[in-house]
Amino acid sequence: MFDSTWLQWLHQHSLLPQDGLLVALAFAAALCIGLSKAGLAGTATLTVVLMAKAFGAKPSVGLVLPLLIVADIMGYFINRKGGSWKPVWRMAAPAMLGVAIGWWLLDRIDAEVARPVIGWLIIGLLGFKLLLDWKKDTFLALTEHKAFAWFMGWLAGVVTMLANAAGPVMTVYLLSQRLEKKEWLGVFSRYFLFINLFKVPFSRNLGIINSPSLITNLILLPAVILGIILGWWILKRIPQKPFEWLLFVLTAIAALWICLG
Repeated sequence: MFDSTWLQWLHQHSLLPQDGLLVALAFAAALCIGLSKAGLAGTATLTVVLMAKAFGAKPSVGLVLPLLIVADIMGYFINRKGGSWKPVWRMAAPAMLGVAIGWWLLDRIDAEVARPVIGWLIIGLLGFKLLLDWKKDTFLALTEHKAFAWFMGWLAGVVTMLANAAGPVMTVYLLSQRLEKKEWLGVFSRYFLFINLFKVPFSRNLGIINSPSLITNLILLPAVILGIILGWWILKRIPQKPFEWLLFVLTAIAALWICLG
């Protein structure tokens, strides 16, 4: 699939493996980053699995972060007319606390152990979302309570630092808020632009962002841009209800994969 001389050069100057299949997985993961930042949030968990298989669980966390930030900037530009910063600031403090806890845990626990725990947690949140839809009036006060926003913000902070897997957490939270698609996309893009920039010094401290990882980012960046363009094109053609169910199904599939992968 890939010329062996080219693969050897990439391997010497970046973190890309010499195995052509693993390189293909890395580019597929970069494409998924773009799709997720355009609004197809369930593909973010596919990125976690594919990057972990290509580079290893812990190195992939730092490798992915600069790509996420570039995609966040593009996603914010695309979705800037929807939503506002207000919901982001409501979750900012617990999210930053969650990142600090995730940073502390990442240096002390095996990421291979953390990933399936995160996957099952996401599945539990999806079940909670179904319960919200079924007993809407009963749980309406809960989803509007400040403690709910704080818990989801904290949880998103922890899992984004451990595995860059907060996309499904925020998807469940924002779906529970019953936002219109345009507003949903605007809040989603703002939140991750904020939290991923906040994560940079923590990842640098752990040594998982370095010169070879940044060179790898440059190589994979075109796939991220392609994913954003493709995802934006898809989402412009999906109505509200199918959009919500597409997010739900993609998130469920990705969570099962991360549990079993």
